[in-house]
Amino acid sequence: MSATVRPFSKLLVANRGEIAVRVIRGAQALGYRTVAVYSDADRDALHVRLADEAVHIGPAPAAESYLSIERLIAAARASGAEAIHPGYGFLSERAEFAQAVQDAGLVFIGPDAESIAAMGNKSASKRLMIDAGVPCVPGYQGDDQRDETLIAEARRIGLPVMVKAAAGGGGRGMRIVDDESGLAAAIASARSEAANAFGSGELLIEKAVLDARHVEIQVFGDRHGQVVHFGERDCSVQRRNQKVVEEAPSPAVDDALRERMGSAAVTAARAVHYVGAGTVEFMLAADGSFYFLEMNTRLQVEHPVTEMVYGVDLVEWQLRVAAGAPLPLTQDAILARRRGAAIEVRLCAEDADADYHPQTGRVLSWRPPHGVGVRVDAGLFTGLEIGPYYDSMQAKLIAWGETRDAARLRLLQALDDTTLLGVTSNRDFLRRIVAHPAFAAGEVTTGFLARHLPPDAATAPDATLVALAAVALYRRDQRQLADAHGLDHELLGWHSSHATPTALNLRWRDHDLVATIALQPGGRYVVQVGDDVRTITVVDGDDAHFVYVRDGLRRRAQLAFDGDAVWIDAEQTTACFDDRSLAPVQGAAPGSDGRLLAHSDGRIVAVHVQPGAHVERAQVLLVLEAMKMEFQLSLPVAGRVETVGVQVGEQVRARQLLLQLTPDANTP
Repeated sequence: MSATVRPFSKLLVANRGEIAVRVIRGAQALGYRTVAVYSDADRDALHVRLADEAVHIGPAPAAESYLSIERLIAAARASGAEAIHPGYGFLSERAEFAQAVQDAGLVFIGPDAESIAAMGNKSASKRLMIDAGVPCVPGYQGDDQRDETLIAEARRIGLPVMVKAAAGGGGRGMRIVDDESGLAAAIASARSEAANAFGSGELLIEKAVLDARHVEIQVFGDRHGQVVHFGERDCSVQRRNQKVVEEAPSPAVDDALRERMGSAAVTAARAVHYVGAGTVEFMLAADGSFYFLEMNTRLQVEHPVTEMVYGVDLVEWQLRVAAGAPLPLTQDAILARRRGAAIEVRLCAEDADADYHPQTGRVLSWRPPHGVGVRVDAGLFTGLEIGPYYDSMQAKLIAWGETRDAARLRLLQALDDTTLLGVTSNRDFLRRIVAHPAFAAGEVTTGFLARHLPPDAATAPDATLVALAAVALYRRDQRQLADAHGLDHELLGWHSSHATPTALNLRWRDHDLVATIALQPGGRYVVQVGDDVRTITVVDGDDAHFVYVRDGLRRRAQLAFDGDAVWIDAEQTTACFDDRSLAPVQGAAPGSDGRLLAHSDGRIVAVHVQPGAHVERAQVLLVLEAMKMEFQLSLPVAGRVETVGVQVGEQVRARQLLLQLTPDANTP
């Protein structure tokens, strides 16, 4: 059956978060009425607030809401929507969803189901690309999925190899293996993660092209036989095989290479009769050779960099093409519009200093950046509750400039001007990437983070940040004291008792710190942290911020209080400090007492031990799934398991006790 193609005026967005906000705003700007869908967890989400109408589609777990084809079709019918935009993730690359939309007589904003099916399985799509003459990485994409077959094929191809889920994307179900002893475990882990994320445990094996660039081509097709490309995006900076920073154009691609890669991408799109927005992904080697990875049959997270460089609205193009209109521009006209450079970073609720573990909590303060050439796509607002059910990405910051370095400097400023308090984010990590000399020089490959910013356990924070947190807590306590006794805040600083230093016991992550603070006339605070002394003069401020002078420089600190804790954004760093002045100072390493705590909200997907068992140090005890990723949990001590407090399938909260063991007496 041919796809439904007709004009429409009302659009349902079958997604959530920043992409739902992006599509809703774009559609409304063009005069379309919009319908949002939401789960129990998203009742107050920004996309729900912005849409003209909203339909509840089920409980928080995605399988019962955003992944339910039946509920989404029912929502479209109930609201009178004539078209459905899938966004990205969730059902956006499920052929059965596109087919169901088509069967319901609705317009699907995307390619036909047949095109999605052809590219939706990486093994099948790779065979198709080989037949079409598109360069491909050597590998195995066969139907025999037995572990022994995959291991044998990996040996034949030669290590290192990439074990990849045949379905889905986003870095899930992917493992790099460079030691044969890790093959079996990598296959089992990738298969489990792929089955949970995409409903299919099918895998393929590819030769790992190390120290290469991940470069993709934006393509667009219409129903009049036209297929064009918008040049490339460089997405080489990745963690866990997921993109972190994207830019256009790539600093490694010249006009001749752009023409070759663009031509290959158009060939790939034509091979599946592609309609709408899509992306053909390649690995680009240092010698200029490139290899097909996969085709994403949807709008990409990183589409804004293309929009800013080429001056187009890809969502507008999607809507017009879905209604049957031809592409607005020819290939030559598109390439002639290329101007400047744009760089995007993904702001995620995750802890980059703790193996990128996803984070949950309530947003206490969200202040996006503004400025010339700066764009923010976000689903955030102050008061938003970030749960464990969905992807950790919360916003995208994009900066454009006449040159790559102009865009980079604007992005650095935008990151400095971004405040997200209440939930740990990767903002500071993103700044370190963009400020790194190798990134500034354009020397970026998929090994960038491993080479230049390897994961490292966080050490004690800078004494200045500790001092600022101490000042914030001290000032808050003094204001509360003044309010309780009806005193003027201004008078507190002159009370003689303030000549006596006050010691604050602070906890940052799992580190205990002592800050001794003394207030002097003129709003001057002298704070000692260990052997370091900082003098900070507060000029102005309240519970949300204060302006201070340190070493002759005037700066601003953004604040948010949560009980006895303060979140602070200052000195290009964000941190949370707990005031534990009334609690004993602890010194043990996390887990050394035999308690295994959940690092975030999530779901238990495997329990490997039972009470009474003896376990070794760093042995995998449980597997926790959070924000679509699996985390193998262990303890830094050996011992006897006393209790296991959870079972497979159970939802757990951050810092919930999962397991207790008695450490061996000789455990260091």
